[in-house]
Amino acid sequence: MSWVESGRSVEESTMDDAIKASKNNNNNKNKKSKRRLNGEAEEEEEEECDDEAWDTLSRGFKQAQSVLDQNRALIQQVNDNHRSKVPDNLAENVSLIRQINGNISKVISIYSDLSVNFSAIVHQRRELDTAAENGEEEEEEDEHKHKDEN
Repeated sequence: MSWVESGRSVEESTMDDAIKASKNNNNNKNKKSKRRLNGEAEEEEEEECDDEAWDTLSRGFKQAQSVLDQNRALIQQVNDNHRSKVPDNLAENVSLIRQINGNISKVISIYSDLSVNFSAIVHQRRELDTAAENGEEEEEEDEHKHKDEN
């Protein structure tokens, strides 16, 4: 079955599989890190952050892949028109190439937004991890003070 028949490209299928595998691997890491976090709220924030990061990546890659698939079809049309050497078809290539260029700009914008959003999520995650570590240190200090008092 070709990518046209299935409605999905090989790249999109492979990308989805990679995202799912990474998400499963990341969920296993979450279980380990949740053991060291204090409180239910912190666990929920961490899980939301991870889900948000994967959703952001997935959405961005799917948007980009959709535009790239459009470009693939446009490029095929340009090639067909060029091979035909029919003057009207060659003239049509001008507008098709403009569409391709516009789509390339869209992909650049999608990847730029994806980078900014993902960086913000990673920064937020690091802040949560730091807060959790600081909370553990304070808890340990409180335990030591309590033992010293007894």
